[in-house]
Amino acid sequence: MEISARNGLKGNVADVKLGEVMASIKIEITEPGVITAVITRESAEELDLKEGDEVKAIIKSTEVMVAK
Repeated sequence: MEISARNGLKGNVADVKLGEVMASIKIEITEPGVITAVITRESAEELDLKEGDEVKAIIKSTEVMVAK
């Protein structure tokens, strides 16, 4: 499958909970080993980011889709 979205993460379904209308799918992420974030230079400087720093990658999204 080809898709233009860059924030796709591969994983395995760890849990499925089915409700009346919605379903909750837990996905254990195994790849990629590296996530690339593109942020403003100002933000990078304000955070004083340096190689080796421990950080969190936070993905902003209004929804998470599942492809198989």
